[in-house]
Amino acid sequence: MLEGPHLVNEALSEGLPLEAVLAVPDFLSSPTGAGLAERLDRPPLWIDPRLLVELCDSDSPRGILAIAELPPSGLDRIEIQRNGLYVFADGIQDPGNLGALARVAEAAGANALITGPGSCFVGHPRALRASAGSLLRLPYASGVSPKDLHLHLEALSPTWATLAPREGTSLYQLSWRETWVLVVGAEGPGVSREALELANLSVTIPMSGRVESLNATVSAAIVLFERSRSLQAGPEPE
Repeated sequence: MLEGPHLVNEALSEGLPLEAVLAVPDFLSSPTGAGLAERLDRPPLWIDPRLLVELCDSDSPRGILAIAELPPSGLDRIEIQRNGLYVFADGIQDPGNLGALARVAEAAGANALITGPGSCFVGHPRALRASAGSLLRLPYASGVSPKDLHLHLEALSPTWATLAPREGTSLYQLSWRETWVLVVGAEGPGVSREALELANLSVTIPMSGRVESLNATVSAAIVLFERSRSLQAGPEPE
């Protein structure tokens, strides 16, 4: 369920089939609504604003709602790329956190987002809103076990990295020129046992003060953008 003009426009840009589009008359008479309606294969169905509020997950829907058919979510959609970056959401159940993680992953140049067993549905309305369209663009696979992902990427000999608040390798001392699987665990339970068994690197973000840890998505963002910065900077001078 795509709530608001931004997600509907992104779905159209990605060529996703829209099964139904509902919009309130005031929105359709606005420049944004009129422009979006011109992109549709058929006119949207008019809906009472009060009914739209009841249908939407958001407290303040922005005049339009669409039902889209998301792409298949199997591992066969995940391309194997040497020196690639794959983000593994390990049991993340909060839709907002998953959507934010997808947004960060796309912005930092990740190749794909893979969700493990127990993670929330990538098509959850809150996940889609929090991703700001990233879950419609970034390749993903759902419900994949760490073992199956490892087998899929085995030819690349990837580094499986987890995040640790203390006693791991500083992210400023890492070599990023290899294939990575960054495991991001849920806020409470953390990383699953199966993912920990595959991990051969623990990454720590140096922190000041008495802060014990950072939000999992914030930590992932720092690590992902440090990788992006390091790769853009090129090799260190000898």
